[in-house]
Amino acid sequence: MNATGTIDRPHTHDPQKQAPMTTSTSEPVGSATPDFTTTGATDSRQNRTREMQLIPEALARAHMHDRLREAEAERQAVRLAVARRMQRRAERASLRARRALALAVMQ
Repeated sequence: MNATGTIDRPHTHDPQKQAPMTTSTSEPVGSATPDFTTTGATDSRQNRTREMQLIPEALARAHMHDRLREAEAERQAVRLAVARRMQRRAERASLRARRALALAVMQ
């Protein structure tokens, strides 16, 4: 198969239609670089493509998780502030009731 294009800009992006990776004729037999099979190259290309396509989705998911955690923390802070406000209001009402009872007993 005589495919045009370069490694950086292949003629086709379909791994099945790309030329298999073979050793060069100038390389000595039994050299340190192993012979690549097309299935390994295809799998790694497909995995890399799939992973790269999923990166924005993973970032969006992490961003949403952070926003949800911040919103929950803010809701908890608001609930705490409301609870403290109501507690102070209840304490003031209790003091008023105590004073009114003390005045009623003394008279």
